[in-house]
Amino acid sequence: MNLKVDLAGVTLNNPIMTASGTFGSGEEYSEFVDLNRLGAVVTKGVANVPWEGNPTPRVAEVYGGMLNAIGLQNPGIDLFSKRDLPFLEKFDTKVIVNVCGHSTEEYLDVVERLADEQRVDMLEINISCPNVNAGFLAFGQDAHNVEKLTAQIKKIAKQPIIMKLTPNVTDITEIARAAEAGGADAVSLINTLTGMKIDINRKTFAVANKTGGVSGPIVKPVAVRMVYQVAQAVNIPIIGMGGISCAEDAIEFLLAGASAVSVGTANFHNPAVTLEVIDGIEAYMKKNGFENVKDMVGIVK
Repeated sequence: MNLKVDLAGVTLNNPIMTASGTFGSGEEYSEFVDLNRLGAVVTKGVANVPWEGNPTPRVAEVYGGMLNAIGLQNPGIDLFSKRDLPFLEKFDTKVIVNVCGHSTEEYLDVVERLADEQRVDMLEINISCPNVNAGFLAFGQDAHNVEKLTAQIKKIAKQPIIMKLTPNVTDITEIARAAEAGGADAVSLINTLTGMKIDINRKTFAVANKTGGVSGPIVKPVAVRMVYQVAQAVNIPIIGMGGISCAEDAIEFLLAGASAVSVGTANFHNPAVTLEVIDGIEAYMKKNGFENVKDMVGIVK
């Protein structure tokens, strides 16, 4: 079975990658998962300076998943380049760095710093970040801003860029088309859905931020629907994510139009889930007569 996939000229050994923020930068899971078997490791968000993140509590369990308001805590680009990238040199897997920022300048600073890092194969731009120059509205909630930011990043990026789309919009296809118009090499979706939980015993919010991002199996039907819609709207590759817990979930995304998938929240309760998904896809291909995984992509119309 040929599981290799092409994402904007970057060849992955298989379509399985890790969702940003759920796998550290690889080292944290390396005792449990053979990173060489993954199509790509997608790192946690990296900013131009260290971010402390939101106050605690930051995580709450919800029906069918979890609610988190971590606030993209990260050590910043300096430590990431010094510590995490050298560790990933040991492995035969692609490295996709997730980039976050509160302003266009912050994004561009990180992209420019990573331009000459040979170990970085692609950049995933997290446009669910709150834009301080637009009343903290997420970058990805306005099509004009998405196209403009994408174009600015493309001017200086030396690696292909993936724009990571927020589902918290009226029309996900409008945002995807804007990213494509700005020159994006691929899109990934979905990021978390905004949600809230109230602790009835403490009579207050379950997370200090009041709202947080909902992830896990509960969001999968929404994610599959959005991936399908975007696949009909753009001509660039799609990375699907949102509630993938097993091979069957991943296969849904591939059939809906995703060229690759990211596994996220499931890593927290099953560190080996990515490997199980790879094996499950291969078994499905054998059973259903697919010699190449790319032949599965988007066949459900």
